[in-house]
Amino acid sequence: MPITLKSPRQIELLREAGRLVRETFDLLREHIRPGVTTAEIDSIAETFIRSRGADPIYKGYVPPGRRNTRNIPPFPGTICASVNDVICHGIPSKKERLRQGDIIGVDIGLRLNGWIGDACETFPVGEVDDATQHLLVTAKRCLDLGIEQAHVGKTLGDIGAAIQRYAEGLGFSVVREYTGHGVGRNLHEDPTVLHYGEPGTGRKILAGMVFTIEPMINAGGAETKLERDDWTVRTADGRRSAQFEHSLAITEDGPILLTV
Repeated sequence: MPITLKSPRQIELLREAGRLVRETFDLLREHIRPGVTTAEIDSIAETFIRSRGADPIYKGYVPPGRRNTRNIPPFPGTICASVNDVICHGIPSKKERLRQGDIIGVDIGLRLNGWIGDACETFPVGEVDDATQHLLVTAKRCLDLGIEQAHVGKTLGDIGAAIQRYAEGLGFSVVREYTGHGVGRNLHEDPTVLHYGEPGTGRKILAGMVFTIEPMINAGGAETKLERDDWTVRTADGRRSAQFEHSLAITEDGPILLTV
């Protein structure tokens, strides 16, 4: 599929959407603590996003095309709230109350003035144990290493290879089924960005590309399982998973992080 390259003005509009995503994270950070429900966090996010004139893009989202042959219901939340062994797409719930030592991956997508902002961060709930802290640090470093490869003349395979090499070198695994993607006026555009692979393979990175890098790093195996709600994705072995994501724009001078 052809990739729609973005102009400097379009990148600036995407940056405005991305800044609002970051402001939402900054607000939520104050509320992520033991005793809070994931539904409460979701409500805070929705109220703030709408107060700034944006729309939460995940709420009511239905997967397009072949992914929805099972009639997957619309996603009900403003955020994805993925706790502990949930890899991604966790549904906010009034019944799910955060506990000391948990981790929660918060994925935020919004549309501001017609352009998408999309990012994810995994937060500790209070103090976490050493193994969990190591997972969080590793997942964040994987994102940073992927971003370091996002330069004109490199390939998308260089991004995935850097992430895979680092994570697996420390005994972690990289989820295969869920990927980064282009962003623009739509939440999911080309290209698809894998978080594993071989250096020098895949599409060449060009100035004007805008996409997410969002590695999902598991403490155990890479295998996943989908819950009966058709959204929640867990680790098959029940061990924890962490994810960090930025949207970025490629320029001749290097990547611009849009969600900071």
